[in-house]
Parts: sequence; C-alpha cells; structure tokens
Amino acid sequence: MVGREMLSVLEERRFPAEEVIALASPRSEGTPLPFRGGELRVRAVEERHFAGVDLAIFSAGGGASREWASVAVRQGAVVVDNSSAWRMDPAVPLVVPEVNPGDALRHRGIIANPNCSTIITLMALAPLHREAELEYFSAVTFQSVAGSGRKGVEELERTARDALGGADPQGSLYPHPIAFNVLPQVGNFDDGGVSDEEWKMVRESRKILGLPGLDVSSTTTRVPVFCGHSVAVTARFRRDLSPERAREVLAQAPGVLVEDDPSRGFYPHPRRAAGTDPVYVGRLRRDTGMGNALAFWVVGDNVRKGAALNAVQIGELLLRENSLGKRS
Repeated sequence: MVGREMLSVLEERRFPAEEVIALASPRSEGTPLPFRGGELRVRAVEERHFAGVDLAIFSAGGGASREWASVAVRQGAVVVDNSSAWRMDPAVPLVVPEVNPGDALRHRGIIANPNCSTIITLMALAPLHREAELEYFSAVTFQSVAGSGRKGVEELERTARDALGGADPQGSLYPHPIAFNVLPQVGNFDDGGVSDEEWKMVRESRKILGLPGLDVSSTTTRVPVFCGHSVAVTARFRRDLSPERAREVLAQAPGVLVEDDPSRGFYPHPRRAAGTDPVYVGRLRRDTGMGNALAFWVVGDNVRKGAALNAVQIGELLLRENSLGKRS
C-alpha cells in the first residue's frame, strides 16, 4: 500500500525525476503500475538497477532494507527508508521534514522515515516544544488496519461482513477479531509488557526532537478503522502554554490544520484525514491532572503523511539542498 502511495505522491507533487523505476521481489516482476498517464513495469530488484539512481525510496520491510540499502548507496544513491531497520542507528538521520530538516543534510547515504504514529504525533508536538519546551508527553494511539497493509484492510472487511451476517468473525492477522473491537496490542511485547510500537514512540521521539532524556509514555492500540491513525496526547511543558496560544502556534505550523470547536462537533477524525496530507489537531485543553500540561487529539493519514508523503518530502528537501550526491 505504501509503495503504491509513494508513486501517487511523486506524481501529484510533480517530483522532477527524469526516470522512475519500480523495483520489488521477483514474484512481482512485470506487474503494471499506473504512473504519469502511462504505466511502470515492476522489475525484480538487482544491483544493476541502482546504477545511475540518485534517490531510492524503500518500503519493503526491514529485511529488504538491510539487504539492499547499502547496495544502493554503493551505486551512488541516497536511500530514504520507510522500515524500522535503520531508525535507531546513530549514524542514520531520522527525519520529519517539518520538524528536523537539518538532520537530513547530515546523512551518509541513508535517511530513515519514522514510524507513522511518531510522525503524526510530533507534527503537533514539535511546534509546541519550540514554544514552551517539552518535558514529558503521553501518547495513546488508535491505529487503523491500513498500518498492517492490504491484509489488514481485507481482514477488517471480511470480519465485519461476518459479524454483521451473524457469523462468528474469525481473523488470522491479529490475535483477536478486529471488527467492532479494540486490541491493545501493536507489535510484540517485551518482558516488561511494553510493545515494539510503544518503544518506537519513546525512542524515535527522543531522537527526532534531540531530547535523549525526554520522558515519554505510550499505549498503542489497533482499532477497526480502515485508514487514519488518531493519537490522544498529554504534554507537559517547562513554560506555561495556554490552549489559546497553542492554537495560534499550531495554526502557523506547516502541515498542521487546527480543527477545534468541539461544542459544534468540529474536531479531527480518521474519515476526515484519510486521503489528505495534513495532520489535524483538536480538543486542545488544559490537562486536568498536571500543571503546565495540555491535552489534545491529533489525527493523520498513516499511509500518506505517516509514510509515503513524509518520504517524498525528504527527497524534495534533499533536492532543494543539493544533497543527493555527486550527480545532483
């Protein structure tokens, strides 16, 4: 899903590529993909296909990224990788262009795209951090099945039909049926009961914001929504930050839209965000349990800004800054 969305974003944003090459595993070789009024034929990934490539955008899982990223770099490409393979490597920048664009320019050939929930959350948190200095935040995520790829979407469709038809829905992708359910598990758990996805929020946020000692709490859940991740955030700041000032700051932040009039039902939700580029913020209010803290709700399309769009924006940043290597 993300790979196809990357092609759509490249086309929509008129990325100035002389040639676009689609690579995948041998089983997908020859698959036609629509692009720029024509079609691309998928090629089986081989080292020779990276020759002459300036920018290689990866979205094929950690194993493929570890195997092929260094190959692409040796051929002269800059790799923007959407998997978790390189995110916590100290030598690899982890970048959200609206948050830490300067980090991208210090690359050594590979730049990592953060986790989708981390991107969506930090798009709202980073401007507030610059205003009032973030000390702690808690993020509870409500993650759509699109985060599991096409199989997740198909499983929600199938189990919902079964449940509505009176049958007992039987899923295979998740530990329990996802239709009309909420699962407090995204990824595997460690010995302390913290999931992979929860650690991503903690560690990636610290790296992107340049705050290695930042206190972060996270609970991640999977919900029966096709596309669009939502996050309930509580954030404490060193300096007082009123909800009114927070709205002003976020209204000026690139890539963020404030929708915050809850008494009229005006607040973000996944159906609003799906298929769009911005990250939406609403329900801004003072937290009821901590001083110097705000609570808010943030929503974004996890396939677009949470993955494909962010990767293409990194490519655009590198192009603007002439940081795509010797051939740029």
